[in-house]
Amino acid sequence: MRNIFIEIKNSVIATIVFAIILCGIYPLIVYGAGQLFFPNKANGSLIEGKDRRLVGSELLGQTFSRDKYFHPRPSAAGAGYDAANSSGTNLGPTSKKLMDSVKAAVEQYRKENNLTADVLVPADAVTSSGSGLDPHISVKNAELQVPRVAKTRGLSEDNVRDLVKQNTDGPQFGILGDPGVNVLKLNLALDGER
Repeated sequence: MRNIFIEIKNSVIATIVFAIILCGIYPLIVYGAGQLFFPNKANGSLIEGKDRRLVGSELLGQTFSRDKYFHPRPSAAGAGYDAANSSGTNLGPTSKKLMDSVKAAVEQYRKENNLTADVLVPADAVTSSGSGLDPHISVKNAELQVPRVAKTRGLSEDNVRDLVKQNTDGPQFGILGDPGVNVLKLNLALDGER
């Protein structure tokens, strides 16, 4: 009987020690290291405007629909880029609903950007990402939107293309994936906020 109480006592002590270490000390060390070495990333990669107001995160997409802005890829996350409802459409390649949706999106994209029927529309312009929160569009998607944005803003296409280049992120670690244009950062640059 005495051995049982010793085992219970040892178990309770071990639980308390591990709770203090794993639920208190370890998280504080990780939090402190993040704040010390990577403060921007540890706090959500937040972007502030010129007046120091928070405008978003470079990691999350936002809805832009006016002609003077570059448009992000479609989102299946709630009412558009709602992080609480992050998800894809879960429609497969043989889904009629997906095909009809893409066909309508292609027509809309061509109409918005004054493109002829022979211009190939990038997939990211008409399909949502797996999370529905992707902040990037492909370089090709951005290039097709340049004339519309330049015309609406009264800017030269070359100036707008320069802004696209300045807001293009390379492949991750220099080798993974394709370059992508961060839509929020690009639109803020167009507004003179960055």
